[in-house]
Amino acid sequence: MQNRFFIAAALREIGRLLQVKGDNPFKARAYERAAQALETLDGDFEFFVKSGRLTELSGIGSALAAVIEELCRTGRTAVLERLHQELPPGVLELSAVPGLSLKKIIALHGALGIQSILELKAACEKGLVRNVKGFGQKSEAKILEAIANLEKGEERSLLDRALEESERLLHHLRAAAEVLAADIAGSLRRRKETVRQLTIIAASEAPEAVVDYFLRFPAIVQTLERGGDRCTARLANGLDAELNIVPPGAYVAALHHLTGSKKHYAKLEGIARSKGIRLAPHDAQSRAREKPGAQDEAAIYRTLGMQYIPPELREDQGEIEAALGGTLPIPVTVEDIQGLVHCHTIYSDGKNSVEEMALAAEAMGMRYLTITDHSPSAFYAGGVKIERLKAQWDEIATVQEKVNVKLLRGTESDILEDGSLDYPDAILEQFDIIIASVHWRGKLDRDQMTRRLRRAMELPLFKVWGHPLGRLLMSRPPLECHIEEVLDTIARSKAAVEINGDPRRLDLEPRWIRAARERGIKFVISTDAHSTGAVRYLGYGVATARRGWVIRSEVLNTLNTDDFLRAVRP
Repeated sequence: MQNRFFIAAALREIGRLLQVKGDNPFKARAYERAAQALETLDGDFEFFVKSGRLTELSGIGSALAAVIEELCRTGRTAVLERLHQELPPGVLELSAVPGLSLKKIIALHGALGIQSILELKAACEKGLVRNVKGFGQKSEAKILEAIANLEKGEERSLLDRALEESERLLHHLRAAAEVLAADIAGSLRRRKETVRQLTIIAASEAPEAVVDYFLRFPAIVQTLERGGDRCTARLANGLDAELNIVPPGAYVAALHHLTGSKKHYAKLEGIARSKGIRLAPHDAQSRAREKPGAQDEAAIYRTLGMQYIPPELREDQGEIEAALGGTLPIPVTVEDIQGLVHCHTIYSDGKNSVEEMALAAEAMGMRYLTITDHSPSAFYAGGVKIERLKAQWDEIATVQEKVNVKLLRGTESDILEDGSLDYPDAILEQFDIIIASVHWRGKLDRDQMTRRLRRAMELPLFKVWGHPLGRLLMSRPPLECHIEEVLDTIARSKAAVEINGDPRRLDLEPRWIRAARERGIKFVISTDAHSTGAVRYLGYGVATARRGWVIRSEVLNTLNTDDFLRAVRP
């Protein structure tokens, strides 16, 4: 019986081929949704197949269930085979070239046998394409320009999208019989905010077969480079994916090397040379000759006489010196977190009710959940007016009788232009927690914004600074303020700083987290969840905290319910 990830890949390929063919777009999307349903399935896939209950899964009807069952039994499906017969080889890859319609792809294949972008580029450079019916010298030049733009590969992806794509790639790769181990490396493993390339490392004694299998991943639209033990491909979302294959004995060393960062690894190499140690082979031949190496990355650091350095800290920002001196902190983990902080409901701009959010927190094993909807000034987000607060608080009390997780009454109160907080003090004093955030920036300059923030932080009711610099990655820059002055004010007021886990924010950035740590400031790691699905953002918040060297005792929501309440209550 085929595994669900193999089947999901086949379904996704069918959907993309239907899209290229110009078939019913709803039909193409149905295959994509079915693929996602299989990839994210929590239950026993084999049970659903054998008991004939596939149609109970979201997005899977009787027709799709029949295709899935056929793939399970035979590893093939007539639907995909028919599409392969109808469409020329390489159509998915070639369709990524802007302006290259299916009709033109068929013409190029018929006249020149072209099956890939590399072959198309070579044919254009030789002046062969201009002679194909329907093309000419100008269209040949446009194709070369389009390919050049594709090869730049400057598309970047947010952390969550990159992780999701990498998980799909890894599931596909690990299904290959020749692959003994596979993992993500590079900046994604270090949990950088945005990613341009997915770097994957695999252990195998049959690299050519693994490359062949890897390139059958349906979301790959272009092969950029291929060698004996590595390849680079472009995905449909614009990201590049680089696969590196090493013998099993070199896997740990190669994973460590390819995780980086370059500066971190270069400094380790210098330390290793001074001790007469060779860290890792860099070329295929020497890797093949290498004796089995370390069993895990911790052994590499032990050999160099230092503490283990987690991937998120490997940026050559003092972590090596601290590890050599035995003073590297042990960063906070997801398991340390006891409560979800900064969550929205349908009372403002959230998508789920108080009860639905409570059940989502309870399912994660959380002890408490803060309901922190927007305040009235955030009218664009349905901010909760004073007259609606009683209804919300009554609902929180009603839901509390149904759930074990402790529900805390809170608000995300706007920091107004004069530095005051939204809601009168008499109302603010009735909340369990106040997260204070800037949403409206106005035309304040750096000095004016700094004064605005400092005034807010000096207020007795100020407790937590929400998404501090208000950045939206790749779309909105951070607030302009003198942040070190602001942090000094927070340190004096004994308030806390939020590390926001929304992958569009990941705010504060690590350098300012470390600056806050130096001042003894405490943190909350939040989800800023606007739906039950967004509670998973906790992991991104923790990863950002780890990049800033934050430890468990510095995070307020690692405390139990009573201690957390005492720490944040106005």
